[in-house]
Amino acid sequence: MVRVLATGTFDILHPGHVFYLEQARKLGDELCVIVARESMVMHKPKPLIPEGQRLKMVSVLRAVDHAVLGDEEDMFKPVLEIKPDIIALGYNQHFDEDKLRKELEKRGIRSEVIRIEDAADGAYYSTRTIIKRIRNGNTESSG
Repeated sequence: MVRVLATGTFDILHPGHVFYLEQARKLGDELCVIVARESMVMHKPKPLIPEGQRLKMVSVLRAVDHAVLGDEEDMFKPVLEIKPDIIALGYNQHFDEDKLRKELEKRGIRSEVIRIEDAADGAYYSTRTIIKRIRNGNTESSG
């Protein structure tokens, strides 16, 4: 059985998240998802949706077999517990793949790292884009 791990903040769940998780699920037999804790989100604004609600939203998606909240101090702790064969990164996630591989190796985690391609076919595939459109008052559907 091939276990795949996907991670993310999953704030304002949108089609880009669904695409990412569906593509990650195709890489193996089981998809586990780590939903980022609010305290660990440092590379962008803090999420609007509380972490427990984001976890619930992700956990009910058809592609997801298991979903957990990340650790409050060490993002690799749940990775060690899940023991994934593959770690699927979203096309726009901030991870440097080489640095991630080195850190995984240093911790004895033997997982293949695969970057999921951009779907590039929807205006609503980015939380940042959705928020920007709402702020600008542009809520017309574009497909």
